[in-house]
Amino acid sequence: MQNWETVKLGDISEVIGGGTPSTKNYDFWDGEIPWLTPKDLSGYKNRYISRGERNISEKGLQNSSARMLPKGTVLLTSRAPIGYLAIAENTVCTNQGFKSLILKDNYLPEFFYYLLKNNIEYIIGMSSGSTFAEISGKQVKALEFRVPPLPIQKKIAAVLSALDDKIELNNKINQNLEQQAQAIFKSWFVDFEPFGGKMPDDWKIGKLGDLVDITMGQSPDGSSYNEEKNGSIFFQGRAEFNFRFPNPKLYTTQPKRMARKNDVLMSIRAPVGDYNLAYDDCCIGRGLCAIRSKIGAQSFAFYLIWSLQKILDTFNGEGTVFGAINKNALNDLSVIIPTFDSMKRFENVCSPLDELIRNNSTENLRLSQLRDALLPKLMSGEIDVSKVDVSDTQMSFNSNEV
Repeated sequence: MQNWETVKLGDISEVIGGGTPSTKNYDFWDGEIPWLTPKDLSGYKNRYISRGERNISEKGLQNSSARMLPKGTVLLTSRAPIGYLAIAENTVCTNQGFKSLILKDNYLPEFFYYLLKNNIEYIIGMSSGSTFAEISGKQVKALEFRVPPLPIQKKIAAVLSALDDKIELNNKINQNLEQQAQAIFKSWFVDFEPFGGKMPDDWKIGKLGDLVDITMGQSPDGSSYNEEKNGSIFFQGRAEFNFRFPNPKLYTTQPKRMARKNDVLMSIRAPVGDYNLAYDDCCIGRGLCAIRSKIGAQSFAFYLIWSLQKILDTFNGEGTVFGAINKNALNDLSVIIPTFDSMKRFENVCSPLDELIRNNSTENLRLSQLRDALLPKLMSGEIDVSKVDVSDTQMSFNSNEV
């Protein structure tokens, strides 16, 4: 760690908060200025972000405490919750739930993105607040880190970015593959395009329970939960969900209700309808159900649940504390029942696409584990990157352990 220096964030960056224009003034909204909230980073997996759900207008900017943040600003959520991170891909502004860093020369945004990522628990530990945890601008400015010279920052960021580049590419490929399968499902089973726009005479209207078997989750005893990979993978609800396959974080030694590999996992409460696939056999808690095709057409079952999202969303209607659906209501959902041959034909077309998605997801899991193992070693200087050639895509470096 020769030549590494201890710095305070307030000394090497401008720490900027944000603001929200009045929602009562329509002239402040739907303009051309990207405006981000912590919600926009919830579940967001990429390093760079260009916009959120909403834009504000120039008037909205001028009549609020929101600030224009240049490309390369490191965006850090400071409440609800603390610790979401991204880098501004272009000029953006944020609401008051951020403390963003505009770094001075000789300090690389990508390096500080990874540095903060590696120190989220430290950052959270500096927060305060009785109603909810929040870290102030003053506290962010006071945060201290050991930082190497710019050439080393670039090499460390290049090593980690090489892994994230591949992960993000795989995610884009997977999204494209899924969109292709969704388009085929919609064409065949919603719009009936191959059949002249009319449902074939040998198809019928039936119930979801005619096509699938549904297992409702049941939570194990709380004393059996652990994070040490002891027992069965356990998913309590939708919190662990990401694109296609959920991330295992919790295990149980006393599983009750099990889902099988490739079952559709769907949330049945708070809210209803978020769905995913079981990467392996797993235990499911009371917030989930497992959906399995009766004929082994699991790709068809997955996209069938995708096609039912508007119907499922009605169970999240206004006037309820939170959405919920029971097994009987699920089984009774009205669906089109194609012929066996039609479902199998779809399976033959789309299951290879789903297998590619699985392979890319498997690679991403491996790459994520490697990145997460490298991250603390690189940030502590334990791994020497002084001889790394950043133009070398293999990113070979001198270390016997990762």
